[in-house]
Amino acid sequence: MVKDYSQYPTHLIAVDCIIFGFDGRNLNILLVKRNFEPKKGEWSLMGGFVNADETLDQAANRVLTSLTGLENIYLEQLNCYSEIDREPTARIISVPYYALINVDKNIKINKKYSAKWFSLKKIPELIFDHNKMVKDAVTRLQYRASTRPIGFELLPEKFTMKDIQNLYEAIFDEKYDKRNFISKINSLGILLKTEEKDMTSSRKGSFLYRFDEEEYNKKISNGFMFKI
Repeated sequence: MVKDYSQYPTHLIAVDCIIFGFDGRNLNILLVKRNFEPKKGEWSLMGGFVNADETLDQAANRVLTSLTGLENIYLEQLNCYSEIDREPTARIISVPYYALINVDKNIKINKKYSAKWFSLKKIPELIFDHNKMVKDAVTRLQYRASTRPIGFELLPEKFTMKDIQNLYEAIFDEKYDKRNFISKINSLGILLKTEEKDMTSSRKGSFLYRFDEEEYNKKISNGFMFKI
């Protein structure tokens, strides 16, 4: 016998995307201006409802692609936000995801959303509980970046040691000693040094590196622990 669920309440399920990008100095977040009431004209995370024919992951990918035009981006489910009064119009449960975007990629921001990048240090007041989502996402990102090489998702394919240091300083909001940091990164053994140089930093230039994913996976299979 098929059970009748009509006696139970129905709720709307939404996904919100906390989109991080790194500009070489600052860790930024991509926000949109809400174009409908309530809170029309205020800053918000990019979000949308989960369709009947898609999973949460599929919905988050769809929402991200509709804003940035990008696919196959690092996305991780963050949490579930289900406060009864989190939105005034309906009972909406949100499952946010955070995304890591390399801003050097061919990003085609959809103009209809009036999107804008903000430094994490200068985020405006967001609608509903979106500020809390961002705060929780930063905490998760810091944890992941200290135990997995996900930070490289925010960098171009080739980068300098200074780029890596700037990135980790931005993620953790702290300064590192250059010599100690480089020594630590080199000790991980997961970077490939190229023969190319970035000549914009100095006369001598700085060697460019690449993340060696194949070597990293080998190390992981042998019990390697990534730790920054």
